[in-house]
Amino acid sequence: MLEDLKRRVMNVAKRAQADGLCKHKSGNFSARDKQSGLIVMTPSGVDRDELQVRDMVVMNMDAEVIENPTGLKPTSEALMHLKIYAARPDVMAIAHTHSMYATVFAVLNKPVPAIVYELFNLNCKNGYIPVAPYGRPGTQALADSVLEPLKDVDAALMKAHGCVAVDENSIEGAYLKVSYVEEIAELYYHTLTVNGGKEPEVLGAEELQKWAYPDEIRFPKTEKQS
Repeated sequence: MLEDLKRRVMNVAKRAQADGLCKHKSGNFSARDKQSGLIVMTPSGVDRDELQVRDMVVMNMDAEVIENPTGLKPTSEALMHLKIYAARPDVMAIAHTHSMYATVFAVLNKPVPAIVYELFNLNCKNGYIPVAPYGRPGTQALADSVLEPLKDVDAALMKAHGCVAVDENSIEGAYLKVSYVEEIAELYYHTLTVNGGKEPEVLGAEELQKWAYPDEIRFPKTEKQS
């Protein structure tokens, strides 16, 4: 069932460990199947180096396990994933990581501002990556805590925890967004360090909304255009 989706979610989970965004079995990933509405999730407590396609867990939106051939449990933060999918019908994939620099600012309960234009890719309309209130991992409180911050943006820090990002298209897209979060957080950390703790200039929310592909670039005319 959903073998291709399982493989893609598994590959992203393995990549997150290889890239250093998740260590010691931390983090979790999921994707929603457009046709059935079922959710493929990473299992709980499995070393990513040993993770196989058959270890992936399929759930429905009622938190019922539909398929787990190796008997593994879904991630303990499955409720967070399901709550996000319920609140954001547009979301098709979720990535949750414990990356170093993003978690530093999550611990500090400090939003990360738009010091570079890449924040545009996170759909952060207010010009910063917000911080969700603290919720104990694996609880309804954690699941509820991220809903408001993710209401209008695609990425948020999680206080004293890590970060989470969503995507309307794919698990690869969600992973790209958590990667952007970590990159921007690292740049912000080093900028503050070099600047003696002084806040750098940031790009305003209005500026972030102005990006458009340059009109000056021309392409060959197709038959339909001629």
